[in-house]
Amino acid sequence: MYRVFEDRRSAGRALVPELERCKLGDPIILGLPRGGIPLAFEIAVALHAPLDTIVVRKLGVPSQPELAFGAIASGGIRVINDDVVESLFSLDDDTIERVAQREMTELRRREQAYRLDRPYPELGGKDVVLVDDGLATGATMRAAAEAVNSKSPSSLVVAVPVGSASAVDKVAAIVDRVICLESPASFYAVGQFYVDFGQTTDNEVRELLRTAWELTDRGAAEEHANE
Repeated sequence: MYRVFEDRRSAGRALVPELERCKLGDPIILGLPRGGIPLAFEIAVALHAPLDTIVVRKLGVPSQPELAFGAIASGGIRVINDDVVESLFSLDDDTIERVAQREMTELRRREQAYRLDRPYPELGGKDVVLVDDGLATGATMRAAAEAVNSKSPSSLVVAVPVGSASAVDKVAAIVDRVICLESPASFYAVGQFYVDFGQTTDNEVRELLRTAWELTDRGAAEEHANE
């Protein structure tokens, strides 16, 4: 029997002990919006680490929007699930490009909505932790991981409460470590592992990021004052 989490924030707290065992030297927590941000917030607060986000968009099959054939991320990163594309005759090159362009428009909108003019953090030499509320196909997380790897982090850990075995394996191949609390054979959807899996709103994402940034900025100011 697998564990069921009350909501995303409780799932984030459940990940903290596993991340503490990693003994990260200079961590930064990156949540994938929107669902990954509540978990990432709890982790960042517990680890006294800065929180930020990397915007990633799933590329869904037009006739089955929940089925991802790939994903895109900030920085022009695009990941394609070849097994899904090859299994669907409807996914020709024109369809793939049309979906990718539509999602790129939304990606840019979300970058502006969440981050405003705040510069992206420096990831080089950092212990980066990528957080989401679960891995179904893994395409979204793989796109995020490739984007982060291009910034030369010291290490890259992916932390999720739940995931399918195949998705965990795919992600593990391109990061240093995957922490996944539940990965049963009877995996159907991420939502089956939550009591409350209501949609995270843009406003909630903005509020959590703003709160975390205020804590980080205040801590940096206090540290500077004590030097």
